[in-house]
Order: sequence, then structure tokens, then C-alpha cells
Amino acid sequence: MCRHLAYLGPPVALRSVVAEPPHSLLRQSWAPRMQRHGTVNADGFGVGWYADGDPLPARYRRTGPVWADPSFADLTRVVRSRALLAAVRDATEGSTPDESAAAPFAAERWLFSHNGAVTGWPASVADLAADLPPERLLSLEARCDSALLWALVLHRLRSGHSLGEALADTVLDTAARTPARLNLLLTDGTTIAATTWGDTLWHHLVPGDHVVVASEPYDDEPGWTQVPDRTLVLATPDGIDASPLKEPSA
Repeated sequence: MCRHLAYLGPPVALRSVVAEPPHSLLRQSWAPRMQRHGTVNADGFGVGWYADGDPLPARYRRTGPVWADPSFADLTRVVRSRALLAAVRDATEGSTPDESAAAPFAAERWLFSHNGAVTGWPASVADLAADLPPERLLSLEARCDSALLWALVLHRLRSGHSLGEALADTVLDTAARTPARLNLLLTDGTTIAATTWGDTLWHHLVPGDHVVVASEPYDDEPGWTQVPDRTLVLATPDGIDASPLKEPSA
């Protein structure tokens, strides 16, 4: 499993979201409070963010634990952004160990992360990728379940699906084919879309100012709301919409 979060709002130093809070994503890399599967997220990490005037996000990703990378502290101290997505990784067995498998994954204006695991990986690839064009499968960024899920989401986005549709359809199709934990997180820099399917998810909204969607709260301040399992969330600083995800048919 992993831990991840996304933020939209006024420009902030990245560290104020990912490192400074008392139970920040940095701390969750070694001491998550609510993680249901796994205990340490030390197999890689990454942060993606948007700069004013540029619709394409930048990324910083590395293998190994985030606490062992001194450049991460410098980067998050000086970089400011209105929108970011960050994650720490607990790798699925059989996955690529290098930074190519660390979230966030990116293409065009989108950033993506997966908190969970696909049962039977990598044997389940053929079934899951049945509807994916061969060239998309051959161009996977990494050999891991998260990269395959990202390819499935991206294929739908490029076909004209909205953020919410792309996540919901990917979750339901995947769950119908193989057991999986599928907490997905996606942003285009203006909206956050997320799913709960097997692990925790929370959101914190200050209407008209900012919104955070995260695997677990990064502090104990009031305002955090837990999202029920099997839910699709769409969030902006103006509001949050949550709707049930339909169980796949037997």
C-alpha cells in the first residue's frame, strides 16, 4: 500500500502540506496512523506540482525512503504551488523497484497516484489490459500495478472521459476482473478526483480557500471528514461531491 494526498488552493510552500504538519506525508512514510495494509512506506516517493502560467506539472521522484533524501527538504522549502499531488510508496511484490514506479505518474496536464494493490500481479496483467491498445501497454512507464492502472485511466481521459468517469470506470472494470484495493487519486490542477476501494480516504475543505484529499489526516485539527469505502470524490476549493461506486456484477 501507499499514502498519498492532493492539495488545491492559494500558493503554498510544498513543505507546508507534505512535511510540516505533525502527521504529514513525510511522517506517514514511517509511522502511518490509519494504513490498513503494510506498516512502512519506504520504497519510493514523489511530488508533482503546477507552476503559475504552465498547465503541465513538474515532478520530483526518487526510490528509497523520503526521509533519506536531503534534496526533498530543500525542494519543498522553496517551491510554491496552487496545486500538488504527493505520495510515499510501499511497493507491490513483483513490481519495479526504481523511481519509475513511484507516484505521481504524469501525462499532459494530469497527475495520478494509486494507494492499493492488484491481487495476482503480474499474472493478472493480461486480463486487466485486454481493452488497452497494445502500444499503450508497451509504453508503460514501469513494471507495476499502479503504472498499469494509470495506463487504463489515461486511455479513458484521452478518449474524452471526465476525471471522475475515468477513475470510476477503471475501478469498476478492474474490480470485476480481479480482487484489488483501488484508492486512486487524480488531478488536472483545478479539480481533484479520488476513489476509496479498500483503504482510508479523508478530505478537508475550507470553502472558497483550499481543499485537501488525503489517505489520512495530516493533523488533528477539526474539519477532516472520512470518506466511506466504495466512493468517488470530486473536490475543488468551492466544494466536494461524493457519490457511491456501484459494486461490480458477479
